[in-house]
Amino acid sequence: MLNTKILFVIDELEYKWFEDNKLVTNFWFIKEFLKSGLHVDITTKRNLFIANAKGWCKSNEAQLIPNNITYKKEQNCQPIENYNVVFFRPDPPVDIDYINACNVFEFVDRNKTKLINDPIAIKNFNEKMHVNLFPQFAPRNIVTSSKEQIIDFINNTEKAIIKPLNRCFGSGVFILNKSDANTSSIISAATENEKTLVMVQEYLKGAINGDKRILIIGEKVMEESVKKLPAPNDFKFAEHSDKFFEKSPLTQEEKTVAQAIAKKLNQLGLPLAGLDMIDSKVIEINITSPCYFIKEINNLYNTNFENKIIPEILSLAGIEIKQTITV
Repeated sequence: MLNTKILFVIDELEYKWFEDNKLVTNFWFIKEFLKSGLHVDITTKRNLFIANAKGWCKSNEAQLIPNNITYKKEQNCQPIENYNVVFFRPDPPVDIDYINACNVFEFVDRNKTKLINDPIAIKNFNEKMHVNLFPQFAPRNIVTSSKEQIIDFINNTEKAIIKPLNRCFGSGVFILNKSDANTSSIISAATENEKTLVMVQEYLKGAINGDKRILIIGEKVMEESVKKLPAPNDFKFAEHSDKFFEKSPLTQEEKTVAQAIAKKLNQLGLPLAGLDMIDSKVIEINITSPCYFIKEINNLYNTNFENKIIPEILSLAGIEIKQTITV
């Protein structure tokens, strides 16, 4: 299927700095697809639209150059159904523009185009809130805008984490302590004076040592995982730098938890996911644009992780290629 056409919907910032961005998972995916002889185009949320009751896009063709990728500057305009597979991977925040971009795919024929992850499934799944689909694997938490409920939760747990429901990379995440004089102000700011739902989650003691990213492709849980370490003067991972990662292979308990979650996510149309875990508890389920930390895994495990996962992803997309993917 070397005439297969693939579309990546990527983030605006990633589009701007497309070339040689090895920190971005899409860089590795697109590079390996191109090396396999597949046609790949890229687009962004703002270049999606509806015309004649069908989803369309303005896109750029990605190109392979020596050990790197780039894209042609001229744009093409075509129905999304012209593509065999779409990888929908813009970064949060999941705001109204994000939701409307997802809605464009209501007008794409799924019999013609495979969607990974399905934007409608993404729209219906919140990366924080929906850990409650798996209460046996999640820390105690509440989702509320009520200051009274949040204070009551803190009084019962002594220490908690408050986080917005639609952001990423630790943005807007704070510790709440029962005795902290700033707690009321933090709650008011986070809930926009009790107008906006937030998640308040039990603080897990293992957070001081970072959180583990577990990678899922379909119903397969990858053995390689990394621990994301807190930045200096912070309680959470906040800086994408090699010194804040360490090798952290899965325990059997973590693998069992991840496999149970993977099965459900796959049924929902969310086969690409990254679980964040602390103390064997799932604190978030990343499904919008999960980072696979390929550069970091390669360094820590002395491997070529992209060579291991690309065949899995191609299989997930229903793409078969005869030639071997090489480094």
